[in-house]
Amino acid sequence: MSWVRIWIHMVFSTKNREPFLVDDIRQKVFAHIHENAKLKELKLAIANGYTDHAHCLLALNKDMTIAKAAQLIKGESAFWINKQGLTKQKFMWQDDYWAVGVSEKDFKRVFEYIKNQEEHHRKKPFAEEYEAMIKQWG
Repeated sequence: MSWVRIWIHMVFSTKNREPFLVDDIRQKVFAHIHENAKLKELKLAIANGYTDHAHCLLALNKDMTIAKAAQLIKGESAFWINKQGLTKQKFMWQDDYWAVGVSEKDFKRVFEYIKNQEEHHRKKPFAEEYEAMIKQWG
């Protein structure tokens, strides 16, 4: 029997970084992402973000690729947001995403970072943080 646990920190933003995920909308979206992950058998440790982006910490199973996990999370959640009418305009995520492996040793630190997104982005805008990640990771 195969057993795989590869933790992935995935980040993706709203189309054109529009601040769609405000206040209670953000809470509803991340709660829905959790529920959908259970239905799709994704092991999602946490999903959170700020007004214009989302972070997910998830473990891939033996049959799951990063691209498939991104499709399941992003595609279904955008469909759900539009079906629920949570935004005035059509909601879309950007096509791209950022993903990096997370060691078991760093799991708790990354989990806490994702958990505290609202507080974190009061100090540092996502665009600035994203540019730093690109410079660091290429």
